[in-house]
Amino acid sequence: MRKQRGFSLIELLIVVAIILIIAAIAIPNLLRARIAANEASAVSSIRTISTAMISYNSTYPTVGFAANLSALGGSCAGSTVPTSSSACLVDSTLAGGTKSGYTFVAAASGSAPAGTYYTYANPLTSNSTGVRSFCSVQDAVVRVTGTSAVTSCAGTETPLQ
Repeated sequence: MRKQRGFSLIELLIVVAIILIIAAIAIPNLLRARIAANEASAVSSIRTISTAMISYNSTYPTVGFAANLSALGGSCAGSTVPTSSSACLVDSTLAGGTKSGYTFVAAASGSAPAGTYYTYANPLTSNSTGVRSFCSVQDAVVRVTGTSAVTSCAGTETPLQ
């Protein structure tokens, strides 16, 4: 009799089935971890924008709060002097409005000097990059909404705990 080497088809199918079962368990956990990381990044970015808005208001009191998110950013290389239209307070990625699976908006209201502002973050794809939206107003408290799309922040949303 000839001695055969290697695995039989049944043995290989069993190994593949075990790998598929492990993947079926691991992939949803990986997706939940990615969503949690994106939401944590969005909260941190909302805090950064709120701090930048308060700094902007202190630096440019005749303007008040920044009119939009791009005014908080700008190209700040070398000896560039910050201005009210390019304050160099947030990084260029955040000033662009999209970061870590979320879109960000910041806007001031009121005549010069603008006395109020709001900022919010919405997930790019609901249930894929995030499931909650976050916002903040001039009190700098980060608030959370259960919906995946906010267009302003009234300050009545649930404060993040």
